[in-house]
Amino acid sequence: MATGSHAKSGGGPAKKTTLPGMPTAPELMTPTAIPAHRLVLRTLKKADFKAVKQIMDKVYSNMEGAWAQDEYNALLRKFPEGQICIEDNGQVVAAALAIIVEYSKFGDKHTYAKITGNGKFDTHDSDGDTLYGVDVFVDPEYRSLRLGRRLYDARKELCENLNLRAMVAGGRIPGYAAYANEMTPAKYVEMVRNKELTDPILTFQLANDFYVRKLIRGYLPYDSESKAYATLLEWINVYYDEEADKLIGNQKSNVRIGIVQWQMRATQNLEDFFQQMEFFVDTVSGYKADCVLFPEFFNAPMMALTNEESPAVAIRSMAAFTEPIKTKMMELAVSYNINVIAGSMPLYDDGKLYNVSYLCRRDGTVDEQYKLHVTPDEASYWGMRGGDKLKCFDTDFGKIGILICYDAEFPELARMLSDEGMKILFVPFWTDTKNAYQRVRLCAQARAIENECYVAITGSVGNLPRVENMDIQYSQSAVFSPSDFAFPHDAIVAEATPNTEMTLIADLDLDLLKDLNTSGAVRNLRDRRKDLYSVSWVKKTERDDELLAQGEERAPKTSSRRKAVSAG
Repeated sequence: MATGSHAKSGGGPAKKTTLPGMPTAPELMTPTAIPAHRLVLRTLKKADFKAVKQIMDKVYSNMEGAWAQDEYNALLRKFPEGQICIEDNGQVVAAALAIIVEYSKFGDKHTYAKITGNGKFDTHDSDGDTLYGVDVFVDPEYRSLRLGRRLYDARKELCENLNLRAMVAGGRIPGYAAYANEMTPAKYVEMVRNKELTDPILTFQLANDFYVRKLIRGYLPYDSESKAYATLLEWINVYYDEEADKLIGNQKSNVRIGIVQWQMRATQNLEDFFQQMEFFVDTVSGYKADCVLFPEFFNAPMMALTNEESPAVAIRSMAAFTEPIKTKMMELAVSYNINVIAGSMPLYDDGKLYNVSYLCRRDGTVDEQYKLHVTPDEASYWGMRGGDKLKCFDTDFGKIGILICYDAEFPELARMLSDEGMKILFVPFWTDTKNAYQRVRLCAQARAIENECYVAITGSVGNLPRVENMDIQYSQSAVFSPSDFAFPHDAIVAEATPNTEMTLIADLDLDLLKDLNTSGAVRNLRDRRKDLYSVSWVKKTERDDELLAQGEERAPKTSSRRKAVSAG
């Protein structure tokens, strides 16, 4: 048994080179690059039995193996919405099985066989008050992705939406066998709870908000690893009196976001850079945030590894690191169960240089938003050009938009995203001076008020010697709200200390935006005079050519030219 319950009782083509710190092609595939995931949380079906059996036979090879098909079918027949799985690219890789019971009929001294009706599940009572965990198992090849946590979160959501008092499970303690001659099971549980010891199942359950009510003797007589003991675990539903329409997959009304105010620092190689990335994803994920935002050009330290004197050549060489960094971010998004907005990075494609932000969703999918408006300095110094598409992204916490730095200073873009239902706008930026930062900040605050949405901005701090045109940074990351009585008096939800590496964690109430739209002191979206004006999308790229032409005239002859203000 893997977790908390139990098995049955019964610039044109160039020569390819390996940049300093960059893995060779075979190394890029392992361990940082993983096959693309497409994770879907859903209820089990009869056709899934073969996949479920294969996983259970692996997980419970030293016990009694998988459920029989008639037992599996009985669960689906009696309580189909309680049998949850995660599939990856159409293949079931993890599952959680449950029933509803009237807990007072069994009490704390029950056995697994008794409460499951010896695998017939006649004990299931749709009018009961407790969700009872029958089993949780994860394909061993997928355990690094923390899928068990997702299954427990889905069970909690199910418990809340069915208006059940609590979730209860009997948990194995397989680590106890190694200590059985040294301590009692009660002492072992106490030491695991105090983090003096680690148990492969109990530690995981405690980390998922369960508490141990008591120990049960003889719960699974054939469980030699646990010496037939089990912990009686309970999670209390604090929303017990509230009713809900859906069981799982409800649209979130409260969203927790994390923001990284990133310290630019010299890096030795790509692996060193990955460690810094993972630290922040891990940290923000620990607060159970729905997403984490990184700044524009957060990978600028890689430019120093290219050893190129010309900034235009250096940034194109740095673009070679973008794909492996994106791949690593995709891996982190899945394994830490958090959506990652990977700031922005240069992309050199078909002889053209772009600035791209990647949205790495925790279900394994990835999307991108190109920076549309490049600054005059980006065009003249680097030869960068803007993209030509604007996207409103669907996520598991609602519709969002991403505008990279200078793009936030053009109100038309945010207005078009708002028309598509965007509720949170993310703005990764890079600015070198305070006046440049103020442009981004003040425009972001305006976008929040104009479009009745939240806006999160973040940049980088510190300095980067030997990286011309990006050597100094200025940032004060923040989250802005509309300005009305239901929101903070200064319309600032959270704000970082200027020029200090840190993270922000902010909770955003999306229901407040609904109330604002219908009963706010002012109602910007509803009161627009659409009979007089409109904002529409017309694809034109002449501006790119104009900026590039200007850049060719002003381009530096040597790399010694000091930079202009390139913030944006």
